[in-house]
Amino acid sequence: AARGRGQFPDITKLSELFFQALGDLERRAPPTPVNVIRAEIRRSCERAAEQQPGMFSLTVPTGGGKTLSSMAFALRHAIKHGQRRVIYVIPYTSIIEQTAAILAGIFGPENVIEHHSNLDPEKETQRTRLASENWDAPIIVTTNVQFFESLYAAKSSRCRKLHNVVNSVVILDEAQLLPPELLKPCVDAINQLVRNYRVTMVLATATQPALPGLDKPREIIADPAELYRGLKRTDIRFPVSLDEPTAWDAIAKRLQTHDQVLCVVNTRRDCYDLFKLMPEGTAHLSALMCGAHRSIVIGEIKQKLETGRPIRVISTQLVEAGVDMDLPVVYRALSGLSSIAQAAGRCNREGKLNTQGRLGEVHVFVPPKPSPLGMLRKGEDTTRELCALPALDLQRPDAFTRYFNLFYSRVNDMGSQFHDWLVKDVNPTLYFQFRTAAEQFKLIDDQARRPVIVRYGDSGKWLERLRFAGPTREIMRGCQRYMVSLPKRMVERMLADGRLEEVDSKRAPGIVAQCNLKFYDDKLGLDIYKETLPVEDLVQ
Repeated sequence: AARGRGQFPDITKLSELFFQALGDLERRAPPTPVNVIRAEIRRSCERAAEQQPGMFSLTVPTGGGKTLSSMAFALRHAIKHGQRRVIYVIPYTSIIEQTAAILAGIFGPENVIEHHSNLDPEKETQRTRLASENWDAPIIVTTNVQFFESLYAAKSSRCRKLHNVVNSVVILDEAQLLPPELLKPCVDAINQLVRNYRVTMVLATATQPALPGLDKPREIIADPAELYRGLKRTDIRFPVSLDEPTAWDAIAKRLQTHDQVLCVVNTRRDCYDLFKLMPEGTAHLSALMCGAHRSIVIGEIKQKLETGRPIRVISTQLVEAGVDMDLPVVYRALSGLSSIAQAAGRCNREGKLNTQGRLGEVHVFVPPKPSPLGMLRKGEDTTRELCALPALDLQRPDAFTRYFNLFYSRVNDMGSQFHDWLVKDVNPTLYFQFRTAAEQFKLIDDQARRPVIVRYGDSGKWLERLRFAGPTREIMRGCQRYMVSLPKRMVERMLADGRLEEVDSKRAPGIVAQCNLKFYDDKLGLDIYKETLPVEDLVQ
């Protein structure tokens, strides 16, 4: 294993590659107001990198070049203070590949180690596999799930990387997406890493959350409010009344008046219902499509946008966290203020409309039914409360602080019970319940969902290998790109009526796959709404 790991270039060498590529990028970029501000954000990050290690925040509007600017800070800071690696933590696997591809294009794919569930096994080598297990490379790109669950894990396979988090720079991208129900243990972990393990933590987001209990961070941008004014590229329009819902057919008619438009809704069912009312050529995006399918559709959307062709997109909120699209008009179903701001980040992203003397249009509308109960409903209700306040500019960064303060006050439990899991029944010899705590600390509730391998693209090849060899690491990684997550109740019903099947009860017990080929639609993904099923409102 030691021989397989190989050697990586040190962080100083990688830094030279990065700043050379960044310089080339800035020289080639047209001198638009947006690009001028992006360059200034980068310089602010490099100046702040001289400061002592600790807790930092980077408050930059969507489209402000946050990914590369935060990496510029991290590399300068790591070299200045002798830190060994940069760990870039991203909320969703659905967007991690985009960021990893940007960084791999600069550092070389062999020097950027991805650690997440959507890895392509055919691109892995023994060297990258070992590095992802141990995080001993200088540049790591991973997910919230891998990062935080590893910190609280009780298995050697997940804990063996933890010593390599010490003395590193961690960029926590889209910090507002930490799950509220586990916020306290996540914040405790962040504080401890900074206080005791020489970790520099950067909370990078356009909608900086007021995380309860977080040690006070140093803001990298001197005047975030001025930056938001300078990068204003959209006009967010709320309806006159938030008590009057708009029917889907009325929304569909409004969308058809635009050649290029994105509409973001709150649930998979809403996405399905609205898409069915749209004309041929409309694109659909939701997590009922497997990862491989979504990647192809996103690529097609971007190609049409780049060539100026008409494209209308109906999507769940999966497009909001880092999917790089630039449309002149965006519609957003009423939701949490941070989600509305993230949707607005897909509108006039490059500021091209500003050069024509106008802004992108973001239209917030009240959908036919409210968000599902839970965090989505709390976010929607918080936005309603903010909209009732007089003279509040909802696009200023301080509005997000007020939003999150209100939002977190609505959350009954942000993970305080986790302390009880850890120390419950501790005996006099200080035997802590690490295993119990690890079992309870789950950023994704995998007890309520089951993954289903769908029939799309090359999934048949991986299913055959699964039946032949059983669930090896390589095979399950290959299947991951063709999986859709569904509620257990729904999966059990579809197993009973023959839509799904268990792959192999002996070699692969519990692994479920689609067996009815007509059940996966080339536009909609797994078409769970076509027939009578115990369907729940699902987000993303």
